[in-house]
Amino acid sequence: MAQLPPTSGFTSIHKNTICSTKSPPSFSIHFSRAKLNLNRYPFLHNCPRRLRPRFPSRAFDTDSDQKLPDEDEKIGGEEEAELIDDNKYPTGEFVYREYDPWENLVVKFKMLFALPWQRVKKGSVLTMKIRGEISDQLKSRFSSGLSLPQICENLIKAAYDPRISGIYLQIEPLSCGWGKVEEIRRHVLDFKKSGKFIVGYVPACGEKEYYIGSACQELYAPPSAYFQLYGLTVSASFLGGVLEKIGIEPQVERIGKYKSAGDQLTRKSISNENREMLTALLDNIYGNWVETISLVKGKKKEDIENFVNEGVYEVERLKEDGWITDIKYEDEVESLLKERLAIPSSKKLPTVDYRKYCRVKKWTLGLAGSRNRIAIIRASGSISRVRGSLSTSSSGIVSEQFIEKIRTVRESKRYKAVVLRIDSPGGDALASDLMWREIKLLAAKKPVVASMADVAASGGYYMAMAAQTIVAENLTITGSIGVVTGKFNLERLYEKIGFNKEIISRGRYAELTAADQRPFRTDEAELFAKSAQSAYRSFRDKAASSRSMTVDKMEEVAQGRVWSGNDAASRGLVDAIGGISRAVAIAKQKANIPLDEQVTLVEISRPSTSLFDILGGFGSSVAEADKAIKELMQLVSSSDGIQARVDGIVLEQLDGASYANIIFTLLKDCISSF
Repeated sequence: MAQLPPTSGFTSIHKNTICSTKSPPSFSIHFSRAKLNLNRYPFLHNCPRRLRPRFPSRAFDTDSDQKLPDEDEKIGGEEEAELIDDNKYPTGEFVYREYDPWENLVVKFKMLFALPWQRVKKGSVLTMKIRGEISDQLKSRFSSGLSLPQICENLIKAAYDPRISGIYLQIEPLSCGWGKVEEIRRHVLDFKKSGKFIVGYVPACGEKEYYIGSACQELYAPPSAYFQLYGLTVSASFLGGVLEKIGIEPQVERIGKYKSAGDQLTRKSISNENREMLTALLDNIYGNWVETISLVKGKKKEDIENFVNEGVYEVERLKEDGWITDIKYEDEVESLLKERLAIPSSKKLPTVDYRKYCRVKKWTLGLAGSRNRIAIIRASGSISRVRGSLSTSSSGIVSEQFIEKIRTVRESKRYKAVVLRIDSPGGDALASDLMWREIKLLAAKKPVVASMADVAASGGYYMAMAAQTIVAENLTITGSIGVVTGKFNLERLYEKIGFNKEIISRGRYAELTAADQRPFRTDEAELFAKSAQSAYRSFRDKAASSRSMTVDKMEEVAQGRVWSGNDAASRGLVDAIGGISRAVAIAKQKANIPLDEQVTLVEISRPSTSLFDILGGFGSSVAEADKAIKELMQLVSSSDGIQARVDGIVLEQLDGASYANIIFTLLKDCISSF
């Protein structure tokens, strides 16, 4: 059966334009490739980490009514779920503590025995340049790109490192979601508690970049800087009229009035439900940005909105109104830092870059934890059941490998609790269900807290709801509990091009997914609809059980709707708002570990150092082409399976748009549908 192509390629959000991809089903749909499309659409910048609902294609029937060994939960019980009070959980807020003389002595002693590549010159400035995509996974020293956990760890280490005098943070256009942006900003604020300086530099700046830059003590920009603080928009594209002209009829069955993944193929305009959902998401993102900046600037929100509506682009005006500290070129900023550190102008500013500083061990700085260990299991990217022949260790979430990690942690006595870090819009429905089961079994033995990054929707939310507690960022994209399934009827197209296809079959429904040369028969359409309904009920009922809600209550927040983390929390889909540090604090609380005790965080998903991955880290253009080809082949090879995925909404920068990448992505999505 021809599958409907993922729609994330057609709806996108950018800095000025929010691209929205309808959130696909939870069980019969592809959890769209994590950021495969949206983050790749360079012309969509500065936008929140919105999901990209992707379009799946076939409804999926799940038969997982089995109960866990000690499970006595009731689906659809009489008592309605109570919305959890966010204040009952520890905040996990970073508290900077000055070392006492003995601790300082121990740290200096450890530094004497540090390996050569872990040594840093006293009085150095840590330089970090953040731009483009930022992975939620750890990176090896040979990998290209930035890693969120390593950026955050560097900021914490620098706060305590007596050799680091301050940080010089260069912020370039970002294509990650708002969840990661929020996490970085939080760590910048935490670093400032050490009393050391942090100076930001923004040559090209939109809403995301300014959101981070505003947390720095000082923010500089060159005279010719590109500032585009013009606000956010959302747009959706529809192919219904195009497909009609060429003789293709998408036959779509969707369960959930907000499950709009099929709209881009069947409709010619946006539905009222989709408009309502996207408007709410856009208002959430824009409102959060305006409120945060107004607090930083000490101005009214109306003043911030008026400034944005003026369309200011002159750097001089930004300086006059206090949006930046001063106008300086990069060399002038370095001269300013030399002056601050009393370094002669003739000498070079002592610096240590991001990659080298990643090799400095926390142990050297006295930041090693106690014997109590908490496992961190990261799940990022599109979900698949088996690893493809062309995929690498970083090619999304492979349920076979993920389940092995879960079982290892469950059987080990070393770990007191687990933090499951999720950054995924979903993927294969069966894989999602298998992982859900293993996470439930793990949660029966030790505390499990889910921490959501940019997106944890459809399959991503499916995984998270198996945890005892769910933590999300304000603007995490989550939910998308719904189903969309369908096939293409190519009868008219085949007639136009003179193509004929005949099928010999045995069995009443044998041609259900094979006959793309004709529409569904009445009985086939009925079976297809029942299958979609069954898939939706399974997902919804499991969500209700996991969140201690009645089915009716869950139905109100399901129906395929995606929510921001903040809205999800107010509706009982999420327990607390915060980053991974809060998730760790909650895990400590549930494991009866004192909150002030420094635990050892053990990363279960370590970066690969295989020759293939090492070679893949050299040459950005070659790596990008290689990645695109592998993603294309993976989609083509996995298109036969039932998937649950959500297309995403993302805001990206307009600068540096690569229309070739967009065209390739759309082409890839179409190919993967057949």
